[in-house]
Amino acid sequence: MERPVLETGRLILRPPEAQDFDAWAEFCADPASMRWLGGELPRPAAWRNMLTMSGAWVLQGFGYFSVIEKASGEWVGRVGPWFPEAWPAPEVGWGILRSRTGRGYAVEAATAVMDFAFDVLGWERTIHIIHPENTPSQGVARRLGSGLLGPVSLPAPLESWPAEAWGQTREAWRSRVRP
Repeated sequence: MERPVLETGRLILRPPEAQDFDAWAEFCADPASMRWLGGELPRPAAWRNMLTMSGAWVLQGFGYFSVIEKASGEWVGRVGPWFPEAWPAPEVGWGILRSRTGRGYAVEAATAVMDFAFDVLGWERTIHIIHPENTPSQGVARRLGSGLLGPVSLPAPLESWPAEAWGQTREAWRSRVRP
């Protein structure tokens, strides 16, 4: 399988590698980073989480990318296309290490992933599943040009999580004015 690599001005996005695990586990163990993603995960659960997201590349041909900061070579987050069984629609999601938030990395990486989802994967629309109180991610969605579509139900075991879908069509994405 070809492993795509996306580049932006400051970031490299590539499928996860074993060397990413320590930073991935740090992200998953941080209560603030995981507040809207189901809560922090101990290291063994973070390993299973990384394997799940890595497995999507094998089974679906896409999945979350590891986000690498070009200047330091360090793992700073995960951003990618995601569409598990019974999900409301194909999603582009993001998560950036708390120590790297506030730098625009989520928008920068998600922009590259939106292009990938629409241009390479051929998606007609994409959503972002966001907790109704997660205002930082709502801000990222707005900066991407996505609008609130409304509440959605997630499949088990996530059926009790409050969730809203934000999103847009490929046509809206392509017609937007980019900064």
